[in-house]
Parts: sequence; C-alpha cells; structure tokens
Amino acid sequence: MGNSRKDDREEVIQAWYMDESDEDQRLPHHRNPEEYVSLDQLAEFGVLSWRLDADNHETDDKLKEIREARGYSYMDIIEVCPEKLPNYEAKIKNFFEEHLHTDEEIRYCLAGSGYFDVRDCNDAWIRVWIKKGGMIVLPAGIYHRFTLDTDNYIKAMRLFVGEPVWTPYNRPHDYLPARKEYVETYVHKGSTNHAIEAAT
Repeated sequence: MGNSRKDDREEVIQAWYMDESDEDQRLPHHRNPEEYVSLDQLAEFGVLSWRLDADNHETDDKLKEIREARGYSYMDIIEVCPEKLPNYEAKIKNFFEEHLHTDEEIRYCLAGSGYFDVRDCNDAWIRVWIKKGGMIVLPAGIYHRFTLDTDNYIKAMRLFVGEPVWTPYNRPHDYLPARKEYVETYVHKGSTNHAIEAAT
C-alpha cells in the first residue's frame, strides 16, 4: 500500500499549470485537462511552503522558528484590496508584470487569498494559490508575478532579511547575479534531471 498521507499544506496552498488564455487574470486559468503541481515539485524550483496558524501569528512558535532559522528580521502586514491599497489599479497592474527580485520574496497569508505565478524550468507558468495560513518563499532570481483572485482581497505578512528592498526587475533581467545564480541552481539542475529521466 502506497503512502496516501495528505500534505496538510495543500489545504492552504495549491499549484497548477496555467492555460494560455487572456481572460481575467483573477480567474484560476487551469489547463484542460487540469494539471496540478505538488508542493514538493515547487520546491524543486526553489519555492518553499509552510502551513501556519494565521489566527495566532503573533505568538506562533513555528513562525518564530522559521524567522530565526532564515534570518527574517523585518516584518510588516499589507492588505491588497480596492478599499485599502492606495493607487490600487496601478499597483495590481505592476504586481502582475513579470519580474524578479534580488532577494527572496516571503509572503504569509493571514486572510483572503491570491495567486503567485512562477516560471518552471521550461518557462511555463505555474499558478500558486495561497490562502489563509499558507506561507511561501520565492527564491531570489525567479521570474514571477502576483494577482488577487476573484475575491479581491488578501492580507499578507511580508518578511525580509534586514531592511526591505522591494525593487522589481521586469523581464528581461537575465544578466543580474541573482538571476544567474537562480538559473544555475534550479533551471540547469531541472533540465539535467529531466534529461536523465528521459534517457532512463
């Protein structure tokens, strides 16, 4: 009998390959048939994930351990919705431009939900749906974007090592050291693994 133990993170974080449709970015954009991506597969692209207790984030020992282990000294909370975010339309448009950062992007969903889209090793989009209690880390150098889903609301904790730098580098920025390091660590490794699998 195989290991059928469910990953409890999947109740708050799910991922799937996106279709090519130009419909509303806030829709799920599943392929037909649907093609899900496990959280372990996401980790192969450097995207890490946890399930935490969002209702008790101020006293959560697990969050404290993660912050200490990974050096996340800075923290703030942002609400993204038309009523709370100044220049909402412009900001949402900017968030959905494909970009990278030279540092990790850490988001912990305290309420609501939203989509982080990341590129796989073959440059296909994977949509990562994060809901209350889900925390993800996007590695420095990964091309990604963010949008709300049709509920139009997320409250998220932003974590950072040291003073925060939120500078987005819109694609293409392949010459940046952070991008080169990401490609070397994850994309080339992924290509090698797929080649080995195809050869066996």
